[in-house]
Amino acid sequence: MQTRRLSLIEAVLIGVAALLALIAVAVLVTHGHWAIIVICVLGIIAVVLISIRSSIDPDRLRARQSERTLNLAAKTMTFMRQGLNEESAGAVCRLLLPATSANAVAITSTEIILGFAGTGKESHPIGDPIRTKATREALATQKMLVITSPEDINYPPGDTTFKAAIIVPLLLRNGPAGVLKFYYRTAKRIDETEQAMAFGFGSLLAMQLSLADLDEQRDLAAKMELKALQAQINPHFLFNTINTIASLIRTDPAQARILLREFATFYRRTLEGSLDQITIEQERLQTLRYLGFEFARFGRDRILLECDIEKGLEDILVPAFIIQPIVENAVGHGMKDDTPLHIEIMVREIAGEVVITVQDNGIGMTRDVVNHMLDSGGEHMGIALKNVDDRLKGFFGRDAGLSVKSELGAGTTVSLRLGPLDRLKVVTNDKSDNS
Repeated sequence: MQTRRLSLIEAVLIGVAALLALIAVAVLVTHGHWAIIVICVLGIIAVVLISIRSSIDPDRLRARQSERTLNLAAKTMTFMRQGLNEESAGAVCRLLLPATSANAVAITSTEIILGFAGTGKESHPIGDPIRTKATREALATQKMLVITSPEDINYPPGDTTFKAAIIVPLLLRNGPAGVLKFYYRTAKRIDETEQAMAFGFGSLLAMQLSLADLDEQRDLAAKMELKALQAQINPHFLFNTINTIASLIRTDPAQARILLREFATFYRRTLEGSLDQITIEQERLQTLRYLGFEFARFGRDRILLECDIEKGLEDILVPAFIIQPIVENAVGHGMKDDTPLHIEIMVREIAGEVVITVQDNGIGMTRDVVNHMLDSGGEHMGIALKNVDDRLKGFFGRDAGLSVKSELGAGTTVSLRLGPLDRLKVVTNDKSDNS
């Protein structure tokens, strides 16, 4: 349709130019008034200029627009791959402002303003909390909002600089990371093209943030594979178990044979399944298998275990070896000389999220030791806990992870936060541990 209209315009312009040229020639031949010739020549020039303008290739225009968009995408990618922070948000706002008809562009997290460019910057300090109801609504509904009422953008109170806005949530896999906002002095500037551009830019930034998240998880996966081997092959446990089995060969050969088979099964699963997902029930069985060696070493009266899994949570898929290393730490570092070590494993849904808790009544740790252990990894104990924390984040996202509370002389509680129950995978068929 567009091409046919352009062809018709071109035909009309050619006809007009030809007519003017004939008139000019006729007047020149008949020695008519020179003013007519001047008018005809000016008319021909005007027709030529109009023809040149109208005959510009639409595909070329679209190609130029696409090139500008791609260049802009490449520039924003440089910053968005760093994640959503004040530096990246501010730079992207400055890049997007000239590409739209907006008077200002802002980017927020789910709580605060991260970047702002354009008119009214002094009224939108970086780091200030979100105050507009419309922004909260866009985050809650996860849908783009077009605001044409100044009352809905009355920030700060009494500021009427902007009378309209487009708010686009930046949607990631686990929900919105923030919003992209375009402010306008008048609602007349918000047409379909402006809305499409705002939505497109929002989708572009969200995709780039998702890529940044994937990059981080990929790096995390590479690190946690090495940490998994470091954490799971504890040389002290290995030597102690071999010595226990060796002593039982003389005193109780039948028990030694049982432990040797269990030991082979335990380490086969340890080495083969470090990055696999298993059910919480299978993780419980692997932990019991480990404790069998410690029972043989210390005696059943020195270690007491209670395990309480809320009904319906047994079949949730989790990374392998997230409970067993914590129990191993409790036995290796928490046992007192005069009292049995009591370990309690609980799996609960708390406020909609699944939390695994491993609690002991051991010797405990100071706050300084806990902080150093989680920050740097430290010795084997710290490596194991950091490994579990990294793998939880790698499988379930940044909000998942491990926390430690400990009191010297009273014991230690390690909590593993997996995330909302409705986002966790659950096996439908029973995967029993047959080994």
